[in-house]
Amino acid sequence: MTEDTRSHDRVARSTPKGRRIGRAWVIGHPGPRSPIILHFHGDSWLPEQSVAAAYSDATVIAVQAGYGSDVYQEAVKSSESFQALITETGPNHERRPVVLTAFSAGYGAVRAILRHSYQRVDTVLLMDGLHSSYVEKRPNPADLDVFLQFARDAVNNRKRMLMTHSEVFPGTFASTTETTGYLLRELTLRRLPVLRCGPGGMQQLSEVRRGRLIIMGFAGNSAPDHVDHLHGMATWLRALRKL
Repeated sequence: MTEDTRSHDRVARSTPKGRRIGRAWVIGHPGPRSPIILHFHGDSWLPEQSVAAAYSDATVIAVQAGYGSDVYQEAVKSSESFQALITETGPNHERRPVVLTAFSAGYGAVRAILRHSYQRVDTVLLMDGLHSSYVEKRPNPADLDVFLQFARDAVNNRKRMLMTHSEVFPGTFASTTETTGYLLRELTLRRLPVLRCGPGGMQQLSEVRRGRLIIMGFAGNSAPDHVDHLHGMATWLRALRKL
């Protein structure tokens, strides 16, 4: 599928402010309340650059494990593997808020972490990346249980959560439109139609805001439309900071 109506502007690669310590990119001088951002799926430079654009003091580790949600789930399947990532971020890691971000298949890692370390996570950002298997042609609730729990906590101001979705329909598994629709039905919330420009020429079509939960729907069912969501990461992070 190709599409050339929207511009699909891409973030230009540059060296972000900060310094490298192992796998971690350290921005500014993180203190006890500075966020730890763990990002899953995509080249490391883009999440590092996006975090640097949104925060003056933070630490980010970007994990690229391959393709498919299973490899990401496997990468952090235990609390020990998750804690090892946190430890890599340096001093004061025990008290710092944890932000999990994922693009596309990276949601598998977020699901695994939430299932074994739910209380340790403050914020979740999913960029066109919440899928599930089908049960009788509907999203499988068993694949989405912990995301529903987190969304409910966000509605009640106990967590922060932002999800974006496109109009891509994979066919063999539930799309991000279908999975977010499932969450909204369970939360008795509904999408409101909007028409506004998003980052990089994206076209926003719908939005839900309740408490500290934001769900944003965008036009497009092509590969470039999908990648747009990752390149909008700095915008999504700034929106989360305002919650």
